[in-house]
Amino acid sequence: MSIWNRVVRGVGGALDGPLGALLGGLAEQAADTLRQITGEPAEGTQQVAFTIGVIALGAKMAKADGQVTRDEVEAFKQVFKISPEDMKDVSRVFNLARKDVAGFEAYAGQIAGLFEPGSQTLEDLLHGLFHIAKADQVVLPAELDYLGKVAEIFGFDAADFSRIRAYHLGPDLADPYTILGIEADLDEDGVKQAWRALIRENHPDRAIARGLPQEFIDLATEKLATINDAYDRISRQRGFK
Repeated sequence: MSIWNRVVRGVGGALDGPLGALLGGLAEQAADTLRQITGEPAEGTQQVAFTIGVIALGAKMAKADGQVTRDEVEAFKQVFKISPEDMKDVSRVFNLARKDVAGFEAYAGQIAGLFEPGSQTLEDLLHGLFHIAKADQVVLPAELDYLGKVAEIFGFDAADFSRIRAYHLGPDLADPYTILGIEADLDEDGVKQAWRALIRENHPDRAIARGLPQEFIDLATEKLATINDAYDRISRQRGFK
């Protein structure tokens, strides 16, 4: 059974708060089922809460500029790959989140509580939201404001957000130093150290180890390419050995 089916059928874990409300009160049944299947309710709860949060924040992201475009919906489907048999159920949750009176802060706050502030998993989610935001070829101020507020709730400071935003400007436009999160006057050893740390943190194997869906593994692969491109540009400009 796919993670999407597990989510909408309440098999993944016990949820409360605004994310649990999207599932229509299935939390208690979900917890019992998860314990029977895995014996590890905490891990399952985290995975399913994260997935529900992806849907909810994706819906709010698409709505941030006042309207939901076909391009944004298609971008959601691209980043968070959904099988045809799951589409109806996922669309139901997506539409509920889009129309729900709960603000995105409630969803973001509940997700943030599942992880360490500024964790790699939360950064992965931000990258997915950026992908949705730029689906119609322009990221509007309202969308950037939304993303900035979500990032703050997730525990990222202004410098972190600038670095994450830079990933999505494209390799020819983004400042490679911003992508690596370093100052332009950092010496060669410092640049290499920062680059290697980012490689370790963003390697797809770590996404696999965290049990994230394939969509996030694909995003990690793209991020790794962007990090390496930024380092290569700096290395060529400064003649690193």
